Amino acid sequence: MSAASPRRVLIVDDHPVVRRGFRQLVEEQADLTVAEEAATPDEALQALGDERLDLALVDVALEGGAQGLDVVRQIRKTCPEAAVLTVSMHDERLYAHRALMAGAHGYVTKRVADEEMLRAMRQVLGGELYLSDSARERLAEDVPEARAPAADGEAATPVDQFTDRELEVFLLVGRGLAPRHIAERLHLSVKTVESHRRNVRQKLGLESAAEVMRYAVAWRVERGGAS
Repeated sequence: MSAASPRRVLIVDDHPVVRRGFRQLVEEQADLTVAEEAATPDEALQALGDERLDLALVDVALEGGAQGLDVVRQIRKTCPEAAVLTVSMHDERLYAHRALMAGAHGYVTKRVADEEMLRAMRQVLGGELYLSDSARERLAEDVPEARAPAADGEAATPVDQFTDRELEVFLLVGRGLAPRHIAERLHLSVKTVESHRRNVRQKLGLESAAEVMRYAVAWRVERGGAS
């Protein structure tokens, strides 16, 4: 039996020395390979059309701003099955939550050891979120009512009130998917998805779709990100 093909990685960073470092780290792994590099949002978008991707490493602060978040959104729109790990030199308190809201599967600072960076890559490739303990605590503080499902004997949470279909929609919102992509995944109309999302919002007592996403992301992080 032949070995599985290496997972293909897109590196998006505007610093050549950082790209070289990531390339070296990735190419040293038997299960990973670099598909393409990009230094700008435009180059990243071009790469999306040229290559099949399994993972994108995206610098949040491209070109001195937050353009990496726009790249994350475009990747999630164009390659919804690809995992996205955001990286930055900035404190995670500034960008971690924003990255998840944009649809990223994880956030890690460039200061971490190679072993942790690789662990983050493989964790998001496995379908889980990756955040440091401090980032998880920060997100839980931002939405304190977003808790994991109640254990036996404990009071039910608002999430326990969802129908099966509402729960499916809620979980996909927590993965950063837009209504159109949720509709495609569940074989529903966009109108039906929006109706379920509205019911979710009402049951949670929230005011907007953005608040639903914030809650869904926090709830998923509380559960370990595997749903």
